[in-house]
Amino acid sequence: MPIDEVESTAADIEEMEIRGAATIASEAADALGAQAAESDASDPEAFRAELRKAARTLYETRPTAVSLPNALRFVLQDMQGETVAELRESVQQSSREFREDLENAQERLGRIGANRYRDGDVIMTHCHSTDALATVEHAVEDGKQLEAIVKETRPRNQGHITASRLREMGVPVTLIVDSAAHRYLNDVDHVLVGADSIAADGSVINKIGTSGLAVSARDRGTPIVVAAQTIKLHPGTLTGHTVEIEMRDESEVVSEAERAEIGEIEVRNPAFDVTPPRHVDAIVTERGQYPPESIVSLMRERYGDVDVEPWEERA
Repeated sequence: MPIDEVESTAADIEEMEIRGAATIASEAADALGAQAAESDASDPEAFRAELRKAARTLYETRPTAVSLPNALRFVLQDMQGETVAELRESVQQSSREFREDLENAQERLGRIGANRYRDGDVIMTHCHSTDALATVEHAVEDGKQLEAIVKETRPRNQGHITASRLREMGVPVTLIVDSAAHRYLNDVDHVLVGADSIAADGSVINKIGTSGLAVSARDRGTPIVVAAQTIKLHPGTLTGHTVEIEMRDESEVVSEAERAEIGEIEVRNPAFDVTPPRHVDAIVTERGQYPPESIVSLMRERYGDVDVEPWEERA
């Protein structure tokens, strides 16, 4: 069973040589396509079993990285054919379609999201999201003058990356500490964030601090817009699975020396939080803009139902 490319790709994902949601998804789809092309399976059932095994190998590297299982679902959910040759072509075609769609997704998302902005609008950002910035970039290309209030986003200060990118676009930037967000929301027309993943009920899982910002924005009457490609949708939540919240190393919050000076304390450093759909005005994807409560329809259309994952063993 020729699985060298699958194993190589899996190792690179696991060791974070391949990183970023879109890159992980694209490489996983390519690996399945290569597996199909190289398979020497003698009958259709053996071919299906081989592809399921390859998908499991890839899935087990980063099961909480939602773009990875989404790539596997897309490529395998419609695997069709009566012969090995037909199945091979089906998988290769799905792999090509997924990759081509992914290559243009952020461009389409950016153009759709840019329509939300008017000339002279002020946006507030949290963390760093290339999807969110794509909407600003296209608005600027359309000739709109925007300004940005950028939260620093502790503890890793990803807001500094966002500030730098916005300045490259020619957008005036005011950098603020996270705790000053509520103070400046009266000056803001849109709160703009990305997403790590989006649940079936429209809940948005994003960088810690997003939920608090959304509550403040709702209090001020400021619309909050989430920009996220459909690879960020989390079909597992259709069947009641919860989204795991990663806890990062405490050294990002306090050094060993500082901790020793403070005394005996417990340190928590969650990477993400969950923003309820009632605090979100719109989710912008490459397929269009959606109210949070409608995202489940897009999720089913894109990835199907997940009673049985396509890489799982069949009874």
